[in-house]
Amino acid sequence: MTFSIVARSADGESWGVAVASKFLAVGSAVPAAVAGVGALATQADANVAYKGLALSHLDEGATAPIALERLLEEDPGHAHRQVGIVDLDGTAASHTGAECIPWAGGRTGAGYAVQGNCLTGPEVLEAMEQAWADSTPEAPLQDRLIAALAAGDAAGGDRRGRQSAAILVVRDEAGYGGLDDVAVDLRVDDHATPIEEMVRLLDLHELYLTASTDEEKITVDDALRNELETFAAGAGHRDFHSWVGTENYEMRVAPDLSWIDQRILDVVRGDA
Repeated sequence: MTFSIVARSADGESWGVAVASKFLAVGSAVPAAVAGVGALATQADANVAYKGLALSHLDEGATAPIALERLLEEDPGHAHRQVGIVDLDGTAASHTGAECIPWAGGRTGAGYAVQGNCLTGPEVLEAMEQAWADSTPEAPLQDRLIAALAAGDAAGGDRRGRQSAAILVVRDEAGYGGLDDVAVDLRVDDHATPIEEMVRLLDLHELYLTASTDEEKITVDDALRNELETFAAGAGHRDFHSWVGTENYEMRVAPDLSWIDQRILDVVRGDA
């Protein structure tokens, strides 16, 4: 009772899953991914053990089709399962068991697998696949995934309605402070319009948890440093970095205050 996309980025450095369902907290059950290994979605009568098993098979060198074959061979309930897998090299595989609630099916291509069950019809997956193909290959993987998910929802989605959505993206050293590989891990567990809410959360994620690009960085000279320190003092902080920490803008300001993100400077100046 779910639709999802599992994919690898065009540059081969990120893997991710986006999923939506009329099911509470779908992100707690469906997606799994490991940087440099692959990603998968397990759904319908989800076998959550697939997550660890499939990633273990992939880590040992199995391709997505072989990993999928092993999962199904070992699972007497495979007729009730649905799963999509993308491996290290972007090879994709998808399975829809004969007992999945109709409409149910899957589609695969280079670097992606889309699948769903209890859908309004095949047009859901067709829309997701087209949205993936139409998206800019160089765009962040999470943006391409949410575009595909939104397209599937607009085409009918889960025929029971909407409730939850999730996005998981992994990339080497892409986590907070570069200390883990989780680039994006966001869930909307219970919401009337979960995909729209996910878009809002992705915007906030970009601001708070994504490092500034070189184009976004403004060099801080003595005049600007004085302006920033004066602003912080006026706001009741001991220094500008104290304000930055309070507002959770650490990813957008240099530790030595040699640069500041343009968006944060706009906040300081009241232009945001």
